Amino acid sequence: MQETELLDIVNEAGETIGVASRGEVHGNNSLLHRVVHALVFDATGNLILQKRSTTKDVAPGKWDTSVGGHVDHGETIEVALSREMREELGIVPDKQPQLMYSYIHRNSYESELVHTYRYTHTGTIDFNRDEIDEVRGWSLQEVRTNLNNGLFSDNFEDEFRRYMEFKDI
Repeated sequence: MQETELLDIVNEAGETIGVASRGEVHGNNSLLHRVVHALVFDATGNLILQKRSTTKDVAPGKWDTSVGGHVDHGETIEVALSREMREELGIVPDKQPQLMYSYIHRNSYESELVHTYRYTHTGTIDFNRDEIDEVRGWSLQEVRTNLNNGLFSDNFEDEFRRYMEFKDI
């Protein structure tokens, strides 16, 4: 029997105000929950993206943020980030990833308080083949050229635009 994934429900300041299951937050966009993203770059400056498994319930088969996942109930953002980096790409950070920004992402089925980090990885990647079909590096120009053509998840396209604004500040 699979254990129910519990997530903290938070207010816009990130303070915990309740608890709900993953299924509940993915069907009710009034339940704001915390998410971590890592934009992982390789040694040449390419952005590493993952192609989501076609079995995923959200954005199957779409190219997505390097690392992304829920912050579990009672878990810190930093612990969640390390866990997701290890689980998805097999990366154990040798230095603390840099927090770039946080924002609220809302769509028709969920609301996320996203904490986005940047990390440069020079080692190998051993991705989780149950969740990810493929991983590869993309130049920022290559991503820019392919926006709005159905290749990327909506969440990643939102994330990428925010990153481009952030890096140009």
